[in-house]
Amino acid sequence: MTMTLESSMDLQRAAADSDDRDRKLEHIELSMDRRIQLNGGYFSGLALEHEALPDLDMAAIDTRVEFLGKTLNAPLLVSCMTGGTGDAVRINRNLAEAAERAGIALGVGSQRKAIERPETALSFEVRDAAPTVPVLGNLGAVQLNYGFGLEECRKAVEMIDADALALHLNPLQEALQPEGQCNFAGLVPKVGFVVENLEVPVIIKEIGCGLSASTGRDLYQVGARYFDAAGLGGTSWARIEAARADDVPLGELFADWGVPTPDSIRHLAGLGDDVFVIGSGGIRSGVDAAKAIALGAGLVGLAQPFLAAALESADAVYDKIQKTIQELRIAMFCTASPNVAALQTKPLIRRF
Repeated sequence: MTMTLESSMDLQRAAADSDDRDRKLEHIELSMDRRIQLNGGYFSGLALEHEALPDLDMAAIDTRVEFLGKTLNAPLLVSCMTGGTGDAVRINRNLAEAAERAGIALGVGSQRKAIERPETALSFEVRDAAPTVPVLGNLGAVQLNYGFGLEECRKAVEMIDADALALHLNPLQEALQPEGQCNFAGLVPKVGFVVENLEVPVIIKEIGCGLSASTGRDLYQVGARYFDAAGLGGTSWARIEAARADDVPLGELFADWGVPTPDSIRHLAGLGDDVFVIGSGGIRSGVDAAKAIALGAGLVGLAQPFLAAALESADAVYDKIQKTIQELRIAMFCTASPNVAALQTKPLIRRF
């Protein structure tokens, strides 16, 4: 979707209206604007092969998976989104309560702010609301070039009793942020050091531009085994950050920059049999989730659809999760997939 001049001006005004407020709050508000979404259709171009005689009882389909030593009721992750602002307390509590009730994994937004300003840590502390499901901490990998190290990674994990730590890679976002930090030089060995020495698994993730095959290989060679594609196709952080910087045309120029999610999942899944891939980026339904799993993902992450529900209530998030699981179950039934492992073997067909 290319924005009109009128839409661009409206988006600039929306960003300007929040200039005096917290950056994280701006991110929340702008991500809910439909003009920020790419709607790239990367999953709509793929189809699972339909089985008219699935030879199984839909009631017997098993959507459970193992992740980080815990059993999930479905292969879903509430992807890392927010924290560090007042509204994030309510949002993260709604997400956590729903994830716990549904039995799926949960990530929090970047904890950098909470480490630099401990008084904001409350907005990230969700373990009491999600005591049994996997919880993922989150820091920007680039922070390893700006004073953070293994100790700060440990603090992020301890802050929320996390089962793993996501280190996100976001060069385009940093390049477009007014306050961006763009020194990504020499990060691979630093990430490798954290992977080797942190007491919990490290998940390497993008935030909407995808992980390429070469990036995956470089990080695989230093020990990374968990990857979140977070590919191109959903929320455009280029549009968000350019709107914040009052330069919407620049955001539009880079809006479709990146590796589409289906391609990123394939690249990462091909790194080795010991790799665990999370498919995220433009996943908007259980059918999209089924396609991501067939491409090689072991878990599927959604952010914006759950954020929209979290602004309402924990019940709304839970209902959205259940709707997504039901869509996934129907896709599994119609591909003769009794479980998630079987779905991972199903062929995908290009529609055009």
